[in-house]
Amino acid sequence: MAFELGDSQDQGMSEINLIPLIDIMLVLMIIFLVTATVLNPSVPLDLPKTTAQINQLPPKVIQVSIDANETIFWDDQKISIDELQARFAKAASGDEDPQVQLRADKNGKYDTVAQVLASASTAGLSKIAFVND
Repeated sequence: MAFELGDSQDQGMSEINLIPLIDIMLVLMIIFLVTATVLNPSVPLDLPKTTAQINQLPPKVIQVSIDANETIFWDDQKISIDELQARFAKAASGDEDPQVQLRADKNGKYDTVAQVLASASTAGLSKIAFVND
């Protein structure tokens, strides 16, 4: 009875060890990333100075807040719904369409929010944004 220890000479190597290849590729990738971030190819230029002005001013922002007690605020001033309608009409009559940022308390009534939205729509304001945390 013969026992064979080890591989026979007839059989060739059927598997390739990929671990050293992966190690070399990772090292090359790290070297490439480090050199790519350190070397920032830029051409030194002396750019000309201009006197150009900004043509458009940023749009006007109107902040309307509604607290839990259904009180309406224009920026920080407490106003009524009728006064809000008048201010919306005045803001919409200008040359630019201001943006209305509506901030409503989560415990407030939807009816007050709907009235404010209807007032803005009636005045012709179309840029309305809801602000939340």
